Amino acid sequence: MRATVIHAPHDIRVEEVPDAAIQRPEDAVVRVLRACICGSDLWAYRGEAARRPGQRIGHEFLGIVEETGSAVTDLRAGDLVVAPFMWSDGTCEYCAEGLFTSCEHGGFWGSVGHDGGQGEAVRVPHADGTLVKLPAEAVSDDHLLTGLLALSDVMGTGHHAALGAGVREGSTVAVVGDGAVGLCGVLAAKRLGAERIIALGRHTVRTDIAKLFGATDVVAERGEAAEAAVRELLGGRGAHAVIEAVGTEQSMRTAVNITRDGGAIGYVGVPHGSGTGLDLGVMFDRNITLRGGVAPVRAYIPELLKDVLSGVIDPAPVFDRTVSLGEVPDGYRAMDDRSALKVMIKP
Repeated sequence: MRATVIHAPHDIRVEEVPDAAIQRPEDAVVRVLRACICGSDLWAYRGEAARRPGQRIGHEFLGIVEETGSAVTDLRAGDLVVAPFMWSDGTCEYCAEGLFTSCEHGGFWGSVGHDGGQGEAVRVPHADGTLVKLPAEAVSDDHLLTGLLALSDVMGTGHHAALGAGVREGSTVAVVGDGAVGLCGVLAAKRLGAERIIALGRHTVRTDIAKLFGATDVVAERGEAAEAAVRELLGGRGAHAVIEAVGTEQSMRTAVNITRDGGAIGYVGVPHGSGTGLDLGVMFDRNITLRGGVAPVRAYIPELLKDVLSGVIDPAPVFDRTVSLGEVPDGYRAMDDRSALKVMIKP
């Protein structure tokens, strides 16, 4: 089969690799119908996250179950399924607590020795605990499939950030980051009942999506200018809830400085130097709560799925470019130079 591999920074290739196949009784093989490129994939693409030459890449996909191992009981060939960005057994203590990303037998797509999501098929370990069935009729609805693909990562991650920030009915929310996760954070905050949502972003195409998703205000400035603009909008006091969806030193500092005293930050941006922007003394003095981390999206898929299917939320607009599997290297270049927000792959 063909799959995407990374050989070196800026060297993404689509190559022939061994077919995905059952190796353990708990496995399933899924033929990929939709996959995508994540902003976090760009850290490896840019050489800021280590990968072995020839390692698979990609962690967001949905598709059709082709085959199941002898121990798989909840799935059968022909099922349409979505995969969260990590696999998990669904039975360990962490999974029972809803923290599927800490599963004692879990792992990450594209890790050494495992298939990545950006290919024709994927071997799924612990299929019963990992995969979520989707309505069969969705396979013929292209727009709905696109929205369902967002459940594999960005929609659940935006929701995790909103929960971490304590968003609730009537909240005032600020969102740092105009990537797909930040935009889904806007959508999640609106879904949870936020009254005012301020999106921080400089790219009109992206902030237009933020407005579509429920943002009431847009702040295009950065750094101290952005902090001043947010505080001016909010009478000098800052936001009750702040979503941090970037992971850099500047973004974390901005998040802290636009949070209202007694407020909370939900952080989901993969940390890249953000620790130096975190002053615990300031947070202590102002009673600011920090909560977040890698999102256990498997825990959120069932409830978010209902709202996507009913049309209450539609995350599909975060995908603004579609490529074939052979065009994946072009997709990486487009996201790297920010000419695309989030690239969808149709193998």
